[in-house]
Amino acid sequence: MNRIRNIIIAGFIISVVSCKDSFLDQTPQGQLITDQITTTKGVENLLIGAYGLMNGNINGTWGNYAPAPSMWLFGEVAADDAHKGSNSSDQSFMNDIEHHVPTSVNDNLAITWRNYYEGIIRCNNTLAVLAQVQSGSTDKFSDERATQIQAEAKMLRAHYYFFLYRIFKNIPYIDETMSTPDAAAATNDVDVMPKIIEDLKFAADNLPASPPLGDVGRSTKIAAQAYLGKVYLYQKQYAEALALFKTVIAARPTLTSIPFDDNFNIATENGPESIFTVQNVINADKSGDNGNVGDMLGGLYGSAPVNCCGFNQPSIDLVNAYRVDANGLPYLDNSYRNNPYLSDFGLSGTEKDNYKVDQNIAFDPRLDYTAGRRGVPYRDWGVMAGDGWIRDPAYAGPFVGIKDMINAADFASNTASGALYITGLNVNIIRLADVYLMAAECAIETGDLGYALIMVNDVRARAAKLPGVTVNGKPAAAYKVGLYPSFPNADYARNAVRFERRLELAMEGHRFFDLVRWGIAKQAIESYSAFEGKYLPNNKGITFDEDKDTYFPIPQDQLDRSNGALKQNAGY
Repeated sequence: MNRIRNIIIAGFIISVVSCKDSFLDQTPQGQLITDQITTTKGVENLLIGAYGLMNGNINGTWGNYAPAPSMWLFGEVAADDAHKGSNSSDQSFMNDIEHHVPTSVNDNLAITWRNYYEGIIRCNNTLAVLAQVQSGSTDKFSDERATQIQAEAKMLRAHYYFFLYRIFKNIPYIDETMSTPDAAAATNDVDVMPKIIEDLKFAADNLPASPPLGDVGRSTKIAAQAYLGKVYLYQKQYAEALALFKTVIAARPTLTSIPFDDNFNIATENGPESIFTVQNVINADKSGDNGNVGDMLGGLYGSAPVNCCGFNQPSIDLVNAYRVDANGLPYLDNSYRNNPYLSDFGLSGTEKDNYKVDQNIAFDPRLDYTAGRRGVPYRDWGVMAGDGWIRDPAYAGPFVGIKDMINAADFASNTASGALYITGLNVNIIRLADVYLMAAECAIETGDLGYALIMVNDVRARAAKLPGVTVNGKPAAAYKVGLYPSFPNADYARNAVRFERRLELAMEGHRFFDLVRWGIAKQAIESYSAFEGKYLPNNKGITFDEDKDTYFPIPQDQLDRSNGALKQNAGY
């Protein structure tokens, strides 16, 4: 099968849905006139350009960090799973995201808004030009392909809007039917979720089961059904979401038959767990524009084989969340914070120099596939060296991320020239384990604790099969994963599902958005700050205002351009 390649295309100037002088104004690097693209080939290229924004990158490599599809900044650093990392002065505006004190001039907000609206513009242009081709051209698509293109573009548009909604909530809606003046005057006081659902329904009804044109990475019916289910879940339409999740689960192999690490291995990506995935690739000339540029700052530091910037470090709290009791179950009451594991953090002198990892601590094995810690092998890079791989341990702790890096054996053909931290590793937006746990959540809310138990235990049974990492021929920890014998009540089940989502999906961009939709962001983040702040002063004293901090401020440049059409989110 072919693999769809992301193509970085500057904002097109064409006669439909151009947004010059509007709040979506883009500076193009070139111009195409309408006649050049009102062909079937032109439409297909426009659609590929719309896919191109899935990696969050308009053009170039440096600077496209916040819109990363992994949502590491907004989804993890803004929660309790990760620190910004690096040091306090590098990308200082990111500190404000972590501490929940951003202002409307934060550059991370501006670039995220710009890049994802660029994706929306590309989808709208695809749909508008498709309509022109089908209505007046002799060079037309078959009805089947025309409908597929509509479905692909609407699926992508829904995705871009959903990412913006989760970050800003109050956003303007534009589509391919709007004139330039109407687009410029669009307000952000109308809920966009019904429009997102409408697009996803169309995609679910009209996309084929297999990727269109045989290109791996194009949207499919299963992807649309899973995404629609996720949006329903955010809307608390649990029964509707559960029906879709069950359809998706039935269409895929059992989760326990799919190795956990296949999701983070460039040699096994696009496997049966992959449902909706950003296709990253290093170009033939070894440039990285179409690679995983959003995660490049996660490249480690110092003496690490891949060293760049040292951002996106797992928190002490996250690492300790993987501790388990005698039955191999997590500490749902957060008592894992008692006598926490700190690696070599806080040690000095001979004690630091002679540090050996404690191999008797009971951990879920997913820890060592999620967070690198001193004395434990890190992928095939060798033993993690501790502070030598970290830019400022006193600022962001002793741990480093794993899921966004690739094996050293894959560097040659899957990293950018002179920049090993830009890789071709895909990013999962939705994967099968995520669907299992969303289904479990919906089952709890619809009264089926038995089904929820099965879903959670399937995720845990897969984790129990994960090979533990070894140190000197022995397991690096007392690895153990137990299954829940029962869910005695809905509250217990909710807590178990929420904890399992953290363990399974850590560092994948879900955590903050989960905490917000569960209504527990204030409790979780302030409790985390009290714990983490004992060790890392940077994280001490974080407060969370439920009336303001569940979303981020509208970028000031967009407010200024809108001439009053856009209103700032409450509290900013």
